[in-house]
Amino acid sequence: MLTNGGSRHVLLIDLDGVIYQGGELIDGAIEALDWIKQQQIPYLYVTNTTSRPRAALLEKFQSLGFSAKLDEVMTPVVAATQWLDEHQMRAVALIVPPATQQDFRNVDAVALDQNSPVDAVVVGDLGAAWDFPLLNRAFQFLMQEPRPQLIALGMTRYWRGKNGLQLDVAPFIKALEHAASCEAVVVGKPACTFFEASLALLQASTDQALMIGDDIVADVDAAQRCGIRGIQVRTGKFRDTDLGGMTKPYALLDSIADLPGWWETGLSG
Repeated sequence: MLTNGGSRHVLLIDLDGVIYQGGELIDGAIEALDWIKQQQIPYLYVTNTTSRPRAALLEKFQSLGFSAKLDEVMTPVVAATQWLDEHQMRAVALIVPPATQQDFRNVDAVALDQNSPVDAVVVGDLGAAWDFPLLNRAFQFLMQEPRPQLIALGMTRYWRGKNGLQLDVAPFIKALEHAASCEAVVVGKPACTFFEASLALLQASTDQALMIGDDIVADVDAAQRCGIRGIQVRTGKFRDTDLGGMTKPYALLDSIADLPGWWETGLSG
């Protein structure tokens, strides 16, 4: 295992925008991942993707030319099921893609056309599937008495697709919070609970971790607010204007392909 100054380091690696973008690999990403494995650096893929289950993510990895194990992928759904179980919430309205529902364990998913009481309303990224009736249905659940808990599978604002920047889940969560006068429990990025759950799987502390992401807010700033050093890559959704704000990344790389060289010369502490 590669260490620096006697200190053990671990990596949290975003996927979309760092390893691949849409259906294309980032140049040099596979070689960088191979290097990480050769150096025996503990790592975890951390993604806010909720449009597909983890099994489907693994299939996508294989189609792109690399592989991963199920327990190497941390998603908001994993964190959400842990949270629901800890708080003994069973009746849940799942506002997520149908395929993603298979990752929810020990949950009594209430049909969206029923008026049954629910303990929680879980909202993930639905992309183009969002429409007024669906958003309004989520709102109606939240207005039940007693009030259910709104759970956000991340607070990513937008992502870069084939047709340019596209809205993610955060704008819809904000609309529901405003309309229902409630506050969501966030179980994906940028919540510290998500990063803490990820590091717990790696049995590592925040001062040992580095987060590699393309989102200056949900990846880099969020990680650094939780005590984790953030590495910004210039791929994915990155724009030069991202560097004009208050967030200063621990390191700035053109892409993850530059990680091995930077690790040998630029990592300190």
